[in-house]
Amino acid sequence: MTRLLICLPLLAGCAEDYTPLSFVARENKIIVTGTIDHTSLSAFEEVIAQNPGARTLVLQNIEGSVDDDANVIFGRVVRAEGFDTVVPSNGLVASGGTDLFLAGNRRTLQPGACVGVHSWAGGGFTAAELPEDHPEHDRYLDYFRDIGVDEDFYWFTLDAASAEDMHWMTAGEANRFDMTTQPVQRLGSADICDAR
Repeated sequence: MTRLLICLPLLAGCAEDYTPLSFVARENKIIVTGTIDHTSLSAFEEVIAQNPGARTLVLQNIEGSVDDDANVIFGRVVRAEGFDTVVPSNGLVASGGTDLFLAGNRRTLQPGACVGVHSWAGGGFTAAELPEDHPEHDRYLDYFRDIGVDEDFYWFTLDAASAEDMHWMTAGEANRFDMTTQPVQRLGSADICDAR
């Protein structure tokens, strides 16, 4: 997780310093690990074509995205295809990975899962510094509306941590924003999530 946080403010300079998403089918599940980029959707479409019975994405370790436009397009396809999303007890989603998790039709955070959020920065903008009516927010607000997530969650993420940091959500926060189909009992602590 530390490597990605170092890259966040300088994504252009770190463009090659990440591992794109990989998809491994197991029974009716697809295990997903890596960072979301412009290749994620085509790789996803390939694996679901080969595994038409799979309807659950197990998000094992999704540190974020290096392409926000690709991320929201990918998330909309996950929702449209009717996939459920799960973060296992030893799993982690952060930043764009959290946005992908929220695209699931049914969403499960197993006890001990790590869920990270923060503000975004890019294109000369720092989200938390922009007025709420600024058009740069629209890409994210439209995405959350499309997948049925209250826009209050978006504003929460901007205040939770700066673009250079990460806030690891508590079970109470996840329940407050109805992030899961069933209430969350326990999420990973900040120490565990930072180490993971």
